[in-house]
Amino acid sequence: MNAARASILALLLCWACSALALVAVPPLTGRVVDQTGTLSAGDIASLTQTLKDLETRKGSQIAVLIVPTTDGEAIEQFSLRVAEAWKIGRTKIDDGALLVIARNDRRLRIEVGYGLEGALTDATTKRIIDEDITPKFKAGDFAAGVAAGVNRMIRVAEGEKLPEPAPPHWETPDLLSYLDLGNPLVIFGLIVLAAVLRSFLGRFIGAAAVGGIVGVFGWFVSGSLAAAMLVGLAAFVVTFLFQNLDSSGPTMRRSRYQRDPGGWVIGGSGGSWGGGSRSSDSGSFSGGGGSFGGGGASGNW
Repeated sequence: MNAARASILALLLCWACSALALVAVPPLTGRVVDQTGTLSAGDIASLTQTLKDLETRKGSQIAVLIVPTTDGEAIEQFSLRVAEAWKIGRTKIDDGALLVIARNDRRLRIEVGYGLEGALTDATTKRIIDEDITPKFKAGDFAAGVAAGVNRMIRVAEGEKLPEPAPPHWETPDLLSYLDLGNPLVIFGLIVLAAVLRSFLGRFIGAAAVGGIVGVFGWFVSGSLAAAMLVGLAAFVVTFLFQNLDSSGPTMRRSRYQRDPGGWVIGGSGGSWGGGSRSSDSGSFSGGGGSFGGGGASGNW
């Protein structure tokens, strides 16, 4: 009985030690994660743009990971752990793929999500590795090998029939074109609307009503609740400030225009918000919730 307990305890300890010895999954910091310095900044930027274009056009996500070693762990197990942690591909569509390279081990693998297994079959991914990637790796041109593999993965993935990508709600060009708060005509319209509502609702509530109306309209145009709330808030601030200027009397209002004829500060802020959102998105990336089941192929060079 004691011997059996000791054996079970030993097995548990071995399992725990092996689990602790696994190489940690790197954080997902971009579409291309290179922990070895193999790729130049230009290589990473070019690959990132290519993969971003794929996601914008088709919705599918492909990511690249280069690590020094898996430290004895099978490349298949390591890449599946990475895929499960990063969740590349759209949720419930599972159209993600991952190229993992362990440079010092001279091993690599293409891990394929459920939704792309019809196109990126095990046989196809094996051919991509053998025909496009490893010949260039053997010649010492890692950047060319990665680029060739990614480009062929994209061409094959393009043939898979998948749902269209959702509109990028973080961008609101149509909304901003309709509600450009730096446009004098838009501001004049807000002032007139605010004046009408103020006569019925009062100064503060009238401005709040204008912001609400603009926000609801923005929601219908852009489909983004966050953008609609921000534009609605900006409309409230614009109308409230101009109502305060109006209440100060004609003399003060004329003096204000002479000192700052182009001082539509609120409108300028609205434009910079839209650009800032696009810039922020270009520097971040996250998986869409895709699932993987072990499909793909491995190789070495």
